[in-house]
Amino acid sequence: MQIHLVDGTYELFRAHFGSPGSTDATGREVGATRGFLASLHSLLRDPEVTHVACAFDHVIESFRNRLFPGYKTGEGLPEELTSQFGLVERAAHALGVVVWPMIEFEADDALATAAARFAEDSSVDRVVVCSPDKDLAQCVVGERVITLDRARKRVLTEAGVHERYGIGPGSIPDYLALVGDAADGIPGVPRWGEKSASAVLARYARLEAIPARVEDWEGVHVRGAAALAKNLSEHADAARLYKLLATLRLDVPIEERLADLEWRGARRAELSALCEEIGERSLPSRVARWRE
Repeated sequence: MQIHLVDGTYELFRAHFGSPGSTDATGREVGATRGFLASLHSLLRDPEVTHVACAFDHVIESFRNRLFPGYKTGEGLPEELTSQFGLVERAAHALGVVVWPMIEFEADDALATAAARFAEDSSVDRVVVCSPDKDLAQCVVGERVITLDRARKRVLTEAGVHERYGIGPGSIPDYLALVGDAADGIPGVPRWGEKSASAVLARYARLEAIPARVEDWEGVHVRGAAALAKNLSEHADAARLYKLLATLRLDVPIEERLADLEWRGARRAELSALCEEIGERSLPSRVARWRE
């Protein structure tokens, strides 16, 4: 048995920027929702996809915004995209998928919590986190918990994390704290780049374990090491905060049990009404399974 955990917010953004715009009878933009429906339905048609949940950022802001004012917000996002947040949640539910709309937490936190929880179940062979987001690489465990970039058909196992970043999954938050993450508004530590962060964390694994004095760095050969050590020392408090921001939570209050994630088919009345509403009239005829 495989569990597929879908990053609904990413899928919405991908549909918005990768699908043609479309409006319903009232002139409301619904193109991203139609693209999202097609993408999620395509996943559900795969016979290996039996247990599914989809997490969304119901609002962009979360508890992290209270910790760091510079953390990502919805500012600057096009209204024709943000106006479809509720609509895609309805779309996922209509397709019969468990939906986790996040407000206090983020969608990534829900995915991380679910991945950790369901990977402990002996009846689960693999947990597939459907997202290319590098934050989620910290969830990877061997080949048991992996990430999947559906658009590029790229699978990331623990060996793949080492190959791509030069570190283990557990060091991903430390890595992002050092190099920054523009998508999340994390600035990183000045002068630290991907190569230097990988080299140092490959030796010390954790931000807190990196010696303050460059003279104490053992077996690490990076360009500008003295300046890196100096900047990390001067920005130590900020770096620890950035790591906290980049660390996904594993305590999201998800109520569903494994059996609840089983996909039993789309909800006929709900999906038909939604498709009629947004002008997607061909999808219901292609649905392979209905639950009611």
